[in-house]
Amino acid sequence: MDVEEYAWVKASDYRESILLALDDKPRTPKELSEMTDYYLSHVSNVLSDLEDHGMAECITPDRKKGRLWNSTEKGENIIEDLKK
Repeated sequence: MDVEEYAWVKASDYRESILLALDDKPRTPKELSEMTDYYLSHVSNVLSDLEDHGMAECITPDRKKGRLWNSTEKGENIIEDLKK
């Protein structure tokens, strides 16, 4: 486990909730917003941050609407640690 990255995720309820929501399948920012009750703008910012840290990726970057996001292998490892 990368302790620094784990601590970075745990330091924000937004990051933790959104990363956990990406666990079972790819989702759109709107779906994540509805699942977490967070504003869409917050979800988008968190997804960008998670992407910068290599924990999430947009798998349909060419779409204007309905972009799908998924957790990366690094993100999956953090998710497994969060579930413990």
